[in-house]
Amino acid sequence: MLDIKISRKVYHSKSGGVRALNNVNLTLGQGEIIGLFGENGAGKSTLLKSILGFVSYEGEILLDGEKINRRNIARFSFATCEHSFFPNLSPDAHRDFYRMHFGTFREKRFEGLMNFFGLPMRQPLKTFSTGQKNQFEVIMALCQGADYILMDEPFAGNDVFNREDFYKVLLGVLEPSETIFLSTHLIGEVEHFVGRAVLLHKGEIAGDVSVLALEEAGKTLMDHMKETYGYHADRVSRALGDM
Repeated sequence: MLDIKISRKVYHSKSGGVRALNNVNLTLGQGEIIGLFGENGAGKSTLLKSILGFVSYEGEILLDGEKINRRNIARFSFATCEHSFFPNLSPDAHRDFYRMHFGTFREKRFEGLMNFFGLPMRQPLKTFSTGQKNQFEVIMALCQGADYILMDEPFAGNDVFNREDFYKVLLGVLEPSETIFLSTHLIGEVEHFVGRAVLLHKGEIAGDVSVLALEEAGKTLMDHMKETYGYHADRVSRALGDM
């Protein structure tokens, strides 16, 4: 169980402070697939980086009652569009590195996902396209053997067919104990992939809902988000009228 209690996260600058997160309280259980949604600047990336200890914050994050430290940090993996791999190394060399440092490394899953995306095994990652780099980033996050897999806009640069097929493959390979916490703007694509949706607005939790509950109520996730964020359907026509 991952318990997140962030009272505040502020980014400081010479011109003052910008509050990125405020009173964020979440509990993530093992085996969940959770979507993290919100406008640009809502605090999604900051929340994921806070869990991993990449940024400081006021509050507490506990994994099974223990603070995140050297003993349990390997239970987390992270896929980011900023990339965390070694650009001069090949996928094959990354596999050797992960084998050495993670006894939980999923060899069979690694080979299967590399074949699925058709990525070259011995070519330096710096020669990959943006889409291929993002695919490899996701592969390594999924193959580390972590219990909690955090993803921050991991599918940028990938075509829609690769993304749709990947969701299906992912549902087929995940173990019951693996948790996915996915930040993305591709709401329509992941609606039937995630089981729970967490909505952020200006650094605060604006909603936390089961996708099944929405379906039973006859609502789509997009409908729920429009209601939550107060979306005005006539905003385009009003904007054009002012031009």
